[in-house]
Order: sequence, then structure tokens, then C-alpha cells
Amino acid sequence: MTQLLRKITEAAAFVAQEITKAEIGIILGSGLGGLVEQVQDAKVIPYDEIPHFPIATVAGHAGRLVGGTIGGRHVVAMQGRFHYYEGYNLEEVTFPVRVMNRLGVNTLIITNAAGGLNPLFRPGDLMLISDHINFLGLNPLRGENMPELGPRFPDMTRAYDASLRQLAREKARSLAITLHEGVYVWVGGPSYETPAEVRMLQALGGDAVGMSTVPEVIVANHSGMRVLGFSCITNAAAGLGHAQLDHVEVVETAQEGGRKLQELVCEIISSL
Repeated sequence: MTQLLRKITEAAAFVAQEITKAEIGIILGSGLGGLVEQVQDAKVIPYDEIPHFPIATVAGHAGRLVGGTIGGRHVVAMQGRFHYYEGYNLEEVTFPVRVMNRLGVNTLIITNAAGGLNPLFRPGDLMLISDHINFLGLNPLRGENMPELGPRFPDMTRAYDASLRQLAREKARSLAITLHEGVYVWVGGPSYETPAEVRMLQALGGDAVGMSTVPEVIVANHSGMRVLGFSCITNAAAGLGHAQLDHVEVVETAQEGGRKLQELVCEIISSL
């Protein structure tokens, strides 16, 4: 057994003592952790108690794994995630996705707070992720492939599951929630983009930009999971608005938009 497989097995075994069943995984971004309040019969495990788990260091990320049910479906939610800019390597950033898969998760709902590149987006809007651009060019699958975890060359043509996206559109309409759709761009951070960089990312076809999500989505696809992704637009990207970018305001706006996202995600989970 390789070192990574051993770590995944040990972490999953520890979590399974409390969270005995999981079908749907949820990753909650900056300011979006309030969704865990909808989890019934919740079991909470701080990250620092789970073997080999990284520790969340960013404001707006509580650093807890929460298991239970939403709409009768067994879920396990990350209340806070890990980022490349925190100093973690991509194996560490994506380690929780591997553990979720070992617990039985086959569908991953991933959320983030993002800057709006599309001039039609406003703070507080929600965007359904249709595709992404890995602007860093870094890949968590680099290195020796382990067939036990997935194929050497996973297809990313449908990284975001089409049937889940259609369900999200239908539920958003029924709830009268405006749901944009677009391409998410992953950048390294932690500094925000310059206006020139924003213009470049727009030219590449990006609609929203952020510092997470793409590594987890790659690993989820490698693991055979279906993926559904949402961005909560917290601000206009640099050069598109007049205010200076501030993480505190990003978290506050994400919390406001997060209320709509909570309602939408709960409806989606109940229909799976």
C-alpha cells in the first residue's frame, strides 16, 4: 500500500466511527459554511482530530467535517476547505475528496466565493459552473498514478455533470432564484488579480475567478464522482468596480448570497 492510500484509509476509518454513511459530499467555500445548519442528526469532527487532514487557516472557514442527512440523503460536508496559497501541496488540498470517496460519496457539490469577471454579474449573484480554466496549469494527479484511485488520463470533457446542472436550473426556477451559468477560472492567490489580469481572463472566456475548486474537481472526476459546482459572486473583479477588494467584505457578501445557495442546494439534494 502506498503512503497516500494508507493515509486515505486511516483518515476514512477514523471518520467512519462517527459518520457511518455518506452518499453526497459538499465542500463549502468562504462564508458559505452556514449550509451545515441544514444537516439533521449532525455529527461534527474538527479537522485537527482527523489523521493526516490539513488545517483550515483562512477566515470564513470553520475547519469541521459535518455528517448527517439533508432531505433524507446522507451527506458529509466540509465546513471550510484548503487552498494552494496556504502553502499546502495539491495532494493535501484534495485529500478530503479522496477520503469522501472512500466513505462512499459518489456525488460532490462544491461551492466557492468568486470575483465576477462577467460584467452582467452583481455581488450576491449565484453562478452555476459549466466548465473551468486551470490557469495555474498545476494538476493534483501529477506523479505516479494509482489505479485504485482512478485512471491515468481521466477525461474532463464533462467535468461538471450535465444532468446535475439541469436539475440545478430546474430547482432555481422553481425557487425564483436567478442562476447565472459560466466558466470558473482558478488562480493561485492570495493576492487578488490586477485589472490587466482580469481583462486577460475575460478574453480567455472566464466568467468568475477564484482561488480554489479546480483541484478538487479534477480529483473528484479522477475518482469517478459526479460533480456539481456553484460560485457565489462576492465582488466585481479588479478594474470592473470602484471599491478596493477586501476579504472581510468577500466573506460578508458570501454569507448573504449563501442563504439563497443553501435553499437551492437543499432542494437539489432532496431530489437526488
